[in-house]
Amino acid sequence: MATYPYPLFSLEERAARWQRVRSMMEREGFDVIVAPNNSGHSLDFQADARYLSHCGGGGDTDIACVFPREGEVTVAAKDAAERWLTTQDWVADVRDTDRRYGDVIIERLRELNVDRGRIAVSGMGPGNRTPEGTIGYLQMKAILDAFPHTFVDCTSQMQELRSVKSDEEIAFLTKSTELIEHGIEAKVSAAKPGALDYEVWAEAIYAMIRRGSELPTHYNWVSGPTSHRTLSRPSHRILARGDRIEDELEASWQGYRSQAVQPVWVAECDPIYHDLAKIQRDVFDGIMDALGPGVTVRELLNATEHAVRESAPASGPLAGCTANLTMHGRGQGDDRPLITNPRSTSRYMDLRLEERNVFILKPRVQTANRQHTLTWGDTVAIEPNGARRLGTRPHDIRVSEA
Repeated sequence: MATYPYPLFSLEERAARWQRVRSMMEREGFDVIVAPNNSGHSLDFQADARYLSHCGGGGDTDIACVFPREGEVTVAAKDAAERWLTTQDWVADVRDTDRRYGDVIIERLRELNVDRGRIAVSGMGPGNRTPEGTIGYLQMKAILDAFPHTFVDCTSQMQELRSVKSDEEIAFLTKSTELIEHGIEAKVSAAKPGALDYEVWAEAIYAMIRRGSELPTHYNWVSGPTSHRTLSRPSHRILARGDRIEDELEASWQGYRSQAVQPVWVAECDPIYHDLAKIQRDVFDGIMDALGPGVTVRELLNATEHAVRESAPASGPLAGCTANLTMHGRGQGDDRPLITNPRSTSRYMDLRLEERNVFILKPRVQTANRQHTLTWGDTVAIEPNGARRLGTRPHDIRVSEA
């Protein structure tokens, strides 16, 4: 039983999740899965280890997991017993690595007698945002030297499993969305002329972490009079009347991270954006109407194009508006699909979405001359008869008080 009070998944969730994973292993002929440690990309690259073990959290915490088709699950970590026997109740076999994770992985694989078995490694092959994989070269080389037979990659299989969320996972993502909306309100309140960009960002982050959000979380942020592309962090500029803050905010509830996009103008907003917001809302709603189990990404792209054609006026500055479908999986890591640019989208054109897929939906609309753009987004879950937003805030732009 966990000593320290953290949000935890139930033992029933563990049983159901492990059964799903082991059924996949039986189907694929995997004897064991190795999920390596990699705390990159706001812990995205370590999602499989945390998904299998319920161990993890904290920006510099490396967790590796050895998950056999039969037998006890093992976690390899620094300060293992002190940190992971006291903060979760899923895994009892936690072993200290002294930062040499490969040694513990090899030790456990030898205990499992898989010398001639099929060892599957998550992150040995390409993932959504990791075309070069996520396992370190020296760690993989040590495992190969110890077990000189064929290894197989299971990155795509783990992606498929993690993309279908349980009731408990969706509840955690709903809580994450709730925290984000507190962050948005704090951002709007702080975004006044003369405020420091970093301070506005800090108010948004504080509003989330004071309610229990873990760090690290992903955030992109930019402010300015003509800002269109977010930067990797806020700047030291002073906000001026008419500036726009563009960002992507995430909160982490036991590693589960929803996302929201909420543009905010400082004190005043060019009226064209109010009109553009109506078109963006129509596009978002048109995509939501098309969403449901079995729909393909290709069909959603068609729905996006149809919605913007129907909504854009025939004349005036908004005539000829275009829209781009942007969506990517939300959960404990870098979940599929990744629909952000033509290259990434091409891999998923015929992917059929499933019930309980969860993703950020954030279509962008822009004027024909590309001088005005607008993005708004919320985390969405697919249900048996359609899709549902996890957030509750109004779908509109926000303008702060002077």
